[in-house]
Amino acid sequence: MVPTEHFQIDPITLTQRGSKGVVVAPRSGLYVLFVLAVVLGAGAYSLRTYGIFSCQASGYSSDRYLSYCNATSYGDYDHGAIWFGLEPAANAAAARARVVFLGDSHTQFAFSSKATADWFSSLSESYYLLGFSHQENYTFEGPLLRRLQPKAKVYVINIDSFFARSETAPGKTVMRDESARTLYEEKRKWQSIHKAVCTTFEAVCAHGEAIFRARSTGAWLVSDNKFPNKPVSYDDDIDQNVLASYTTLGDEFLAGLHADRACTILTIVPTVKTGIGTAKGIARAMGLNLVVPRLQGLVTFDQVHLDPKSAERWSAAFFEEAGPQIRNCLDESPESRVAYMRRASAVNH
Repeated sequence: MVPTEHFQIDPITLTQRGSKGVVVAPRSGLYVLFVLAVVLGAGAYSLRTYGIFSCQASGYSSDRYLSYCNATSYGDYDHGAIWFGLEPAANAAAARARVVFLGDSHTQFAFSSKATADWFSSLSESYYLLGFSHQENYTFEGPLLRRLQPKAKVYVINIDSFFARSETAPGKTVMRDESARTLYEEKRKWQSIHKAVCTTFEAVCAHGEAIFRARSTGAWLVSDNKFPNKPVSYDDDIDQNVLASYTTLGDEFLAGLHADRACTILTIVPTVKTGIGTAKGIARAMGLNLVVPRLQGLVTFDQVHLDPKSAERWSAAFFEEAGPQIRNCLDESPESRVAYMRRASAVNH
């Protein structure tokens, strides 16, 4: 049994300690609250300045997720979303689409148009824009297609930088970095918070540049493009080094598509100093159709990508020219198959 003297307390000591406790405890509590407020304030400032809360949230919908937020601590989500299957509806739509578009952000800006949606709607056919930011190319999209196992009958490839040999930063990360999946899963979780907070309390969030992808078609919705525009121009010269490299890599890439070669269409989306001469040379060397409507008055909104009005005009012209080939490739009637065999024979010879 514990001796009772161990429980005896000096009344004077208790009073002194109690009085000190009354004074010290509140001060300690206020200090903790102050530190907590500073930490929370710094965290909120960081999120709004460098994280996902620096981007606006108006593009979210039941069909759209945040593809890219122009913030130091967030950036790309799209590469990991598709590669790791974090957006199952998007992966499923890409896999079952009858027409798949490949390329970089030029592809996305050019074909994310009403003209594209209307053209496919008129045929009751499915399509998917499988382009990515950061000048993405075949080094990522080739392995991605092997993961998706698409059922596409037609491929449209924007060859501007598509057969560049170097891996992009986000492409390399998702394919090589073992911690990448965890990183992109965290980005996915933040989107639900971002959407809930910023659509309810708009003042909490900034309005930085953001891109949203439609899960059903891959089309982009872009917000807040505040860049100087510049008219489209063309370079008719042929870069022989690019021609030789792209032709070799292109033939290797097409061999792995498991689709009719005659149903692959090349294009080069107009920009400043569009490499039209080299593109024509590559198409001739590969025996493929190159569709590049050369319209007057096209403008880039950032000296790189077509602005919405130009994209609308150009994509409409693209389908007017490429439409017959796409429709023939999608038509699986016996007559169409005979026509296809003739086209394929002509291409191969």
